[in-house]
Amino acid sequence: MQDFEKANTLVLGISYDSPELNKAFRGKFSFPYDLLSDENGEVSIAYGVSNSDSARSPRKSVLLDPNGSVAVAYDEVKPADHPDQVLSDLAKLG
Repeated sequence: MQDFEKANTLVLGISYDSPELNKAFRGKFSFPYDLLSDENGEVSIAYGVSNSDSARSPRKSVLLDPNGSVAVAYDEVKPADHPDQVLSDLAKLG
């Protein structure tokens, strides 16, 4: 997480779960970032991560540029490799 902080980048997780479930999940796995609740799926749909027919939000991520637009979308997220991949793409955004 320090590398993201050095890059002046905020990392957030978003799921369809309630704030209470996200808080428990974050605590159980010691996530170093906040998990936001998107119970009605509006954020996931707006960023193209999910569609209105999905009962669950898939494990995907997006890198937003400073204007809030999607710069890179990641459909295949492997937690072990993903931070390095995002940091590399972040550096390309300059």
